[in-house]
Amino acid sequence: MLDRAVAAWFLLDRTGAAGPAEEAAAVELAGELGGLPLALEQAGAYMQASGRGIAGYLGLFRSRRAELLGRGDPAGYDKRVATTWALAFAELGGAGPAAGLLRLMACCAAEDIPLDLLLRPGPTAEDFDAGVAPVLVPLLADELARDEAVAGLRRFSLISAPRNGLVSVHRLVQAITLAQLPAAEAQAWRRAAAALIDAAVPDDALLPEAWPACAALLPHAQAALDLTSDGMWQIARYLGFSGSRPAARDLFQLIADAYEEDGAYGTEHPRTLTARHNVAHWTGMAGDAVTARDLFAGLLPVRDRVSGAEDPDTLDARFALARWTGEAGDPAAARDQVGTLLPVCQRVSGPEHWRTLQTRHELAYWTGLAGDAATARDRLAELLPMRERVFSPEHPATLAVRGSLARWTGEAGDPAAARPARHTAAHARAGVRPGAPRHPERPRQPRRLDREGGRSGRRPGPVRRAAAGA
Repeated sequence: MLDRAVAAWFLLDRTGAAGPAEEAAAVELAGELGGLPLALEQAGAYMQASGRGIAGYLGLFRSRRAELLGRGDPAGYDKRVATTWALAFAELGGAGPAAGLLRLMACCAAEDIPLDLLLRPGPTAEDFDAGVAPVLVPLLADELARDEAVAGLRRFSLISAPRNGLVSVHRLVQAITLAQLPAAEAQAWRRAAAALIDAAVPDDALLPEAWPACAALLPHAQAALDLTSDGMWQIARYLGFSGSRPAARDLFQLIADAYEEDGAYGTEHPRTLTARHNVAHWTGMAGDAVTARDLFAGLLPVRDRVSGAEDPDTLDARFALARWTGEAGDPAAARDQVGTLLPVCQRVSGPEHWRTLQTRHELAYWTGLAGDAATARDRLAELLPMRERVFSPEHPATLAVRGSLARWTGEAGDPAAARPARHTAAHARAGVRPGAPRHPERPRQPRRLDREGGRSGRRPGPVRRAAAGA
């Protein structure tokens, strides 16, 4: 393969094109052709014969890729790109495992396809379309069949050499592979790829041990999954909890828009509202507390109307609105909002439910920041034994309260009493997961609002259910 800059220079030299627009188009076309010498020469020959410029060819290529790969007579070659690969496909056998693996990879992103994550036992023929199952299921159930399929594709240089369970396929190979299939069959393979990718995404993407798999699956989820899929939701969570907060915000915005536009959901469906909650949350975590506050202020009345004033999702939205009101610079208003929320949490969830305890901690925090350190101290002193009893003395949430108590004891004018416990604040910070509030006193809620009813679980599709039962 040629470097993109070298490939662009080749196109300009081969066609005699010049000027900024043609140079920019040459770079774009070189990327589309993936630096493949035969494809570059074939494109140059077509442009020279037709008189079409590079920019014009680029637009035509993007709309009629498969047809153009079968046209143009490359100098020094006796076959075109499409013809060359068509012969390889015929040698592989259209109904064999190697052809099935190539069709599956044609529906993924081109680079670093994680076969070890996608090809796992469990799904059966009933989980896929009739035309896909006989070719795909053997690759899931038999490691030897998978290895033989990989070897067959390598023999014709249709994929890269496997590396740490990852293989790559040229984008033109992907395009031609799908273009040779009837439209219904190509769509069936896209559904199969989406099902396998969705099943491979870890269930709880906030956990660091799930992040390597999420990172490997990210480009393939973007290539194959619907925005309303569970896998895409988990990918968005992974982005946020692993530190890419603006990316999480942007992806959740796309997800929320997709739910709103989907006739099966609409603007006030619980999942749409939970997606909006996540947009607001990651907007704040990305550093824009004012916008986060305003987004929650707009969401709360809708939650109240749709779910009810005392629904857990509504309570979470009220908690978040108070939090980002304080983070936006108004701790007194945050204190008042949390103070109004606390008796509701006590009545709905119980006095020692995690939501109630977290709300009590939040009330103490904003009370202190609003200028009343003594009352903050007293609230925390009352909260600490509850945290110790409900969780444990060494739980991060308990350590956070202990560190907060030390802080506000000192702020209230007793630094000597605060000093022995102040070191616990460092332990509290160490126990906070990525994505926690910016101030070190408050750990993440034990269960972050996610999907419906404040739960982080997924609705398993057939492939995921099959894999779980394997």
